[in-house]
Amino acid sequence: QVQLVESGGGSVQAGGSLRLSCAASGITFSGNTMGWYRQALGEPRELVATITSVGSTDYADSVKGRFTISRDNAKNTVSLQMNSLKPEDTAVYYCYAKKMWRTYWGQGTQVTISS
Repeated sequence: QVQLVESGGGSVQAGGSLRLSCAASGITFSGNTMGWYRQALGEPRELVATITSVGSTDYADSVKGRFTISRDNAKNTVSLQMNSLKPEDTAVYYCYAKKMWRTYWGQGTQVTISS
């Protein structure tokens, strides 16, 4: 059974930092592209950051220079360091794992940024 479990969400003031983590089980972690999406209330889900199996990264323009995605294949975890947070970063953040045609999702963790 595949499980992606996010942690690290919470509430901080604008300008603050949070670090999200996602622990994966039930998949060959190192072979999957991992990443984070987010969904604000009333908005479509949007891609935030991805990291491939070989460590290539990509970011949404809105988070470039502020967010950093990383992975630890030995621990089957992917992390998202979020700095200089803005109120518009408020959303539920979802971890995902993708390999070929299969995509798995975590249940999400709430991030709330107050001004």
